[in-house]
Amino acid sequence: MGRVLFYSGLLIAGLAASQLLDLSAGREHLTLLTFACLSYIMIEVGLEFSIDKTRWRSYGFDYLVAATAAAFPWILCALQFMWFFQSDWKEAFLIARFTSPTSAGVLFAMLAAAGLATTWVFKKARVLAIFDDLDTVLFMIPLQMLFIGFKPQLIAVTGIIFALLFIAYRWLHAIRLPVGKAWLLGYGLGVVALCRWVEHVTHIHLEVLLPAFVMGAILFNPHDAERVEVHPHERSHLEPERGWPLVLDQIVKALFMFLVGCSLPKLEWGSVSPGVLVFHVLVATVLSNLGKCFPALCYRKEATLRERLALSVAMFPRGEVGGGVLLVAMGYGLSGLPLTVAGLSLALNLLLTGVFILIVQKLLASDKTKIQPKVGFQKSA
Repeated sequence: MGRVLFYSGLLIAGLAASQLLDLSAGREHLTLLTFACLSYIMIEVGLEFSIDKTRWRSYGFDYLVAATAAAFPWILCALQFMWFFQSDWKEAFLIARFTSPTSAGVLFAMLAAAGLATTWVFKKARVLAIFDDLDTVLFMIPLQMLFIGFKPQLIAVTGIIFALLFIAYRWLHAIRLPVGKAWLLGYGLGVVALCRWVEHVTHIHLEVLLPAFVMGAILFNPHDAERVEVHPHERSHLEPERGWPLVLDQIVKALFMFLVGCSLPKLEWGSVSPGVLVFHVLVATVLSNLGKCFPALCYRKEATLRERLALSVAMFPRGEVGGGVLLVAMGYGLSGLPLTVAGLSLALNLLLTGVFILIVQKLLASDKTKIQPKVGFQKSA
């Protein structure tokens, strides 16, 4: 809880800096540094990702659930922006996409810290959170087409994306390279540099989200979070408990949240009063989380209603990928009240992460003994 409050405070501090200071001169450098931190985070997420290749058909349904849970909040918030603010539909649907992805890094750490790492909810949330992040990255392609038109570069980007997905599946955790925190940061910087080089040479703009995730997915992970008897702290390799790896990890993630706040544009609400602005932020937050409740209608043969509700609430936290979407939107010159509402809603959702986890704990209080290890990520046969 303390860490979430700390990150939320940094996001708000960054937002305050963006309003009080003129950061335009160093905007490009801030963006590069932000993407470097985001790349590091997504490599961590990829390192955690694992699937049972003997059960690949079952993941099709999981992807459908994740994609639907990502679509509902997106559509609801886009309609809010169009209805109340008369936003252009293209701008509304791009900005509203920030509501789709769950914050995988924050979610995994918080659920594990709450002692829920062996529950069905944790195992299923790991699948859905990764898939809705992936769905968000993929869906950014047609959204970008709406702004720059149909160009050969976007066809190339689509080809690169599917090639990266094939690489992640074919060589999942097969490359034996160091996975220490300093190494992961170095890989993240390399991914950013590579994406910038590709854009400079080919004029193909490739976001760092998917390449960084794939980089983490192909790295061999010497830790097995499923074997808690060997690794009692389930995420010790991703959330170190002490020493300089902990310091480095927290610095990168804290810096990212601050930089996301700094990257937000000047708040613009025109003649709208602060009270009305707060109202719209609350509406966007409620709509985005209401849309995330779709998993409660699924998995009826696998889990109780309380577990399915807990899974839905576990999908509420937003963070790094949603912040990345807002950065992309700002890259197209979008601004105004919808972007202000989106940024403040993202900050509010992050502030409420601890509350969401407490709700999950309460819902699972009567189901602590019900563990279904066959569901979720397992090692390949």
